[in-house]
Amino acid sequence: MSTLEKSVDKIFEGRKIREYLKEEMGLSSRLISGAAIDKRILVNNNPVRMNYVLKENDKIVINLNKKESQNIEPEKIDIDIVYEDSEIIVVNKRPNMVVHPTKRYQSGTLANALLYYFKETNQDCIVRLVSRLDMDTSGLIIIAKNQYAHMELSKNMQDNEIEKRYLTLVHGHMEEVEGTIDKPIYRPEVEGNLKRVIDDRGQRSITHYKVIERLENADLVECLLETGRTHQIRVHMKHLGHPIYGDTLYGFEGDEELIPRQALHAYGLDFKSPKTKETLSLRAKLPDDMESLLKKVGR
Repeated sequence: MSTLEKSVDKIFEGRKIREYLKEEMGLSSRLISGAAIDKRILVNNNPVRMNYVLKENDKIVINLNKKESQNIEPEKIDIDIVYEDSEIIVVNKRPNMVVHPTKRYQSGTLANALLYYFKETNQDCIVRLVSRLDMDTSGLIIIAKNQYAHMELSKNMQDNEIEKRYLTLVHGHMEEVEGTIDKPIYRPEVEGNLKRVIDDRGQRSITHYKVIERLENADLVECLLETGRTHQIRVHMKHLGHPIYGDTLYGFEGDEELIPRQALHAYGLDFKSPKTKETLSLRAKLPDDMESLLKKVGR
């Protein structure tokens, strides 16, 4: 059972528990209300109302587990689990896999696979995505197992406190072996358009890059995202004149024979555990298709 636990200091004596949960523990009104209705907020082992007045040394326990369901069919699909604890699970998504069901892709998604895994391991969880990746981009994705973990990590993501590292293979050799791209990304308002462009009307977008390996006519580049715009790395690499191998939207034609998708892999995540606040540093090796591509372009 996943819980939050606190012992009340003397300075909070006389305060109502609702105020304490919001101000001292940083819980959202929605989480507090739901847990209170379900009688999952206990003081000294007894459920309490939210007007309960705290006393010194009161022991507060909040049970984060609750019965939930999602309109997604569980499917037995292998997933590569990189890290798991009572609050979160981090998986290495394979290429060409949709993260969440859509009208076009109703099955075979990561969410279908995760719900099956939760069911098989007797975990009463729904899929709460903290991060997402394009269908063709491989790599690490964080999924929260409860409302509290999702709230904490989503806030960290919004505040750019989750470090996201990618590896990508680009055409040609970068002029500088490392640097920062600070260019706004904009989506033109054309029906059905997916393509983004560099435009002052767009949102500020920052990518730090470093060449990891120089090949015959390609560079293996590490990208550290300071912002997380849609297609950010793909647009920024194209802007520098070095589009990503296999990127049919922003790159060259003819790459399909080398790799059937953009050579982009979310290989690294650094973030604080929502419960222990300790830093987790997670890494995922390059997928087989990118390893094969490296050999094809001259490793």
